[in-house]
Order: sequence, then C-alpha cells, then structure tokens
Amino acid sequence: MLELKRTPFHERTSRLCLPQNWRRWAGHIVAGSYDLTLDREYWAIRDAAALIDVSPLMKYLIDGPDAALLLHRVTTRDVLKMAVGSVGYTGWCDEEGKMLDDGTITRLSESRFRMTSAEPSLRWLAMNAVGMDVTIEEVTEQMGALSLQGPKSRSILNACCKKSLDKLKYFKVMSNTLAGVPVSISRTGYTGDLGYEIWMDADKGLDVWDALMTAGHDYSITPCGILAMDMARVEAGLFMVDVDYTPANHAWSEGQKSTPLEMGLDWAVALDKEGYFVGRRALEKEKREGSAWKLVGLDIAWEGLEKLYGTVGLPPQIPGMAVRGSLPVLRDGRQVGYASTSSWSPVLKKYIALAHVQRPHFEVGTTLHIEVTVEHQRRHTPCKVVKLPFYEPEWKKR
Repeated sequence: MLELKRTPFHERTSRLCLPQNWRRWAGHIVAGSYDLTLDREYWAIRDAAALIDVSPLMKYLIDGPDAALLLHRVTTRDVLKMAVGSVGYTGWCDEEGKMLDDGTITRLSESRFRMTSAEPSLRWLAMNAVGMDVTIEEVTEQMGALSLQGPKSRSILNACCKKSLDKLKYFKVMSNTLAGVPVSISRTGYTGDLGYEIWMDADKGLDVWDALMTAGHDYSITPCGILAMDMARVEAGLFMVDVDYTPANHAWSEGQKSTPLEMGLDWAVALDKEGYFVGRRALEKEKREGSAWKLVGLDIAWEGLEKLYGTVGLPPQIPGMAVRGSLPVLRDGRQVGYASTSSWSPVLKKYIALAHVQRPHFEVGTTLHIEVTVEHQRRHTPCKVVKLPFYEPEWKKR
C-alpha cells in the first residue's frame, strides 16, 4: 500500500487538526479543516488572515537559454513578453486544444522560471523540450509553500519580513527574508481575496510557519484547511482540475474534455503571440466558430429553494461546504448543462454554482433551472447565468 506523503508543515497542522479531517492532495495528506465546522476558517479568509498549506502543488524549475521558449510553446500565454518578477496564470493543452492542466509561471530571471501545476507535468515538459537548451527540475518535495489569504495578510507579512510588501503588485513576485529564512513571495492565491503565496526550502518551513503565526496573533491569523478554501474559490469563480474539468489525458471520452476557451480563459489564450504553441490551430478554429460550451456562474434563486422545501414543511437545507458533484441544468425542461461545484456563499448570502452550459444558453442573464434533491425527490429550481467572479473585494488588487 502506497503511503501518503506529509508536507513540511505536518508537525504543526497535525496537532491543530481537531476533527482529524484529512484529505488527499497529489499524494499528500493535508488538513480538510481544523475545526468541526468551516465558519471560523472561511471568515478568516474574508475578514482577517488564513494560513493554508499548499505544499502539494507540483513545482518545477525551468532554467536555461530556451526556458522562456519552452514555456511559450507549451502554454497559451505569451511567455516571451513576461517581465522578470511577474507571475502568469495559464492553462496548457494537447494538440486538439483540450486542457491538460492549469497553473502559474513565475519569471524569476531572464532564463529561470518556476512553474506550478496540479498534475505531474515533468514528462510533458521534457517531451516538448527535445532539442532545446533547457533543464527541467521537479522540486515539489524540496519546497514548502504556504498561502496567506485575507485582508490582514499584508500587515502580517510586513510585521515579520525584512522588506515591506506595500509595493508588491498583483501577480508579482519578490525575494524576501522571513524569520531569517530566504523566501520568495508572490501576490497570488486561490481565494479571490488579498493574498500571498510564500515559497521556501522545505527544511525551513516550520520556522516560517511559526513566525507567521506569532506575527499574525494580533490580526486573528487562523490555520485554514482546503474545504474552506474550496468555498472561497467558488465565490472567486476559480475552477479546480478533476472537479470542474477533466484533464484531456485522463478523460475516457471526448465529452469529458474542455478547452481553455470553454473554461472562460479567453484572456489567458494569446492567439496573437508569435510562433507555434501546442493546441494553437484548434483554439484558433474555436475562436472563429465560437465555443460549444462555457463555464459560467449560476445564481440560484433563494425564493425557488424556499418554495421547494416549503412543500414538505422544511426550511431550505444548505450544505455546510462546497459540493463537488454534478447537478443537471435545464432550460424549458431539457438538459443544457450541468453544475460541477455548488456552494453556499456566506459573504453574499446566496447559493451559487459553477456550471458547464451549452451554446446558446450560456449568455449572462439567461434563466435556467438546476436540479435540487428535496427529501429524496429530484426537483428543479430557477437560477440565472451571471458573470464571474461572484465576489471580488476592492482590496484584492489594491
């Protein structure tokens, strides 16, 4: 039996995980939640600061004269135009333009990049690097990664870092020192709030954790598991691999595959960039002809839920966490899509979902119906297609 790996922060997280609510992530064991409910952790993201262990992210260092050219070839972003010190979110595709994975690219120097992904990508990078002057090193186990998210996150980092973060812009990265430990800090995250991701050598991870917890005490810093983060990322309109889309190389059928244009990543597909990139011809064709599907936001009407539950004498029953399950979406009684993740939004006080909807039913403002199970009976309640994200605080990019 293959034993799950532990992150560099397990010595701390395991002692704090009251319900022993563990989840599997990329071969690692991580805390699903630290409390019996998600309320405190979720509101730390939105009101204070949440400290999240994101070490299981796959991490690669791409180095050499052709490093930028390789990433330009395998992703949809114009990597050749990326400035040193910038971070780019991107997807990458097979030759048919179907998504294999998504992640970030950080340009650390002219010829050195850090790439993160959810799925193992070493073989894919190596296959496309044939004939190039580039080295690719997986450093997943050598690096620890923490995500500090929430409106108080900058204040906490300023209290324990050598250099101020006041001038670090959205999707930029800087080198810094935290508790005497050399770290790389990017203004990125997976919650849609003000936030940072901190990267360090794995053997120094506990020093960084302890310093952040000490500096954050007066700011109500709270260790946060991946279940509260899941609710926040739905509010932010951020999708998840193996939940909201299936990697093309894992799909059993064509219908399970998605393109970045279908996933709403039009802004991250640089069809005007120079040269070839994997999937370019297929994506150019889709851009001309239009996408058959789109990932959209659904605002599920509370009045409809109230009416359905009222028929059986109950108030609406709302799950306490995001639901990663397929729910049919209909128009005029005919299925036109499906929700892949749905969640109650505590900050918006409404029920929301990320859904794949067929053309022409994905236009903003379209009224649809979504399946709801009420007392073991499948029912349908009204919902409306809305623009993503559902929630974006003004301080996120400020």
